[in-house]
Amino acid sequence: MLSAILVPVLGKARRQAQTLLGMANKREIVIAVNCYTVDNDGSYPESVATIGSGSRWNWQEPTMLTGYRRRNPQVHRSMSAYLGGYIEDAGKVFCLNAPEKYEYLQQAWDAGDDWDNPDTAPVTDPVIGTYCFYWHYIGFMAEPWGIFRGPQRSSDGPEKSKLLVSDYFGYDHWRNPGAYGSCEKYINSTLTPGTYVSSAFRSYPTADGQADLAMLKIKLNAGYTDGHVECYYPSETVPMEVSITADGSQPYPSGAGAGIFYLPENALH
Repeated sequence: MLSAILVPVLGKARRQAQTLLGMANKREIVIAVNCYTVDNDGSYPESVATIGSGSRWNWQEPTMLTGYRRRNPQVHRSMSAYLGGYIEDAGKVFCLNAPEKYEYLQQAWDAGDDWDNPDTAPVTDPVIGTYCFYWHYIGFMAEPWGIFRGPQRSSDGPEKSKLLVSDYFGYDHWRNPGAYGSCEKYINSTLTPGTYVSSAFRSYPTADGQADLAMLKIKLNAGYTDGHVECYYPSETVPMEVSITADGSQPYPSGAGAGIFYLPENALH
């Protein structure tokens, strides 16, 4: 009887502790990228969530920690090439509530642009993480929202979002079509296994398409350019899709991309 009482209580306390630690992680990420702007004339790092090179490139999902290849010689393919001097522990850019940790997370972070998964053929492999990173990122949003534009400089005006980093919460990803996905545990959630380039996360299948987001009570959090980190719920989000064009004007065809990423509504204010 005592166990029946204590186990749920301890589980809830553990989740609350992980939420607080996750907020602390995002606060460290915010501090790191803001320190980067101080050292680089007010500019945030370039996004590594792209694929292609030269004038022929498009966006990838904003969870990328290491891209496929450099977009051009001046743009790194790895986030750690920009932030490695400010964040040494790769666990700071990884969700503590993820069901499994990516096996080579620290090695990939330390290797930077030179990362190549030792378990695969000798080609440059990407690394897909569990947080969403929005500095210098552009995404497609339907009307009335228009195109999402992440912060590019510390002096950006109101036309740019102030969102830097958030938990992943999405729908219809190619790894879990027709389901919601996040690292946060929820009733009847199932495991979406990791791959040699990506981490595992949890899925919430739906019987007949997208559900009422108010029904999903998972708690998420996000960090902003002014340094604060705040909590939000799925019902307080707006949808964004990965753009197949550099200017954010066109989403990937349905079923061919990473699905919908839900942004905290405050990110658009």
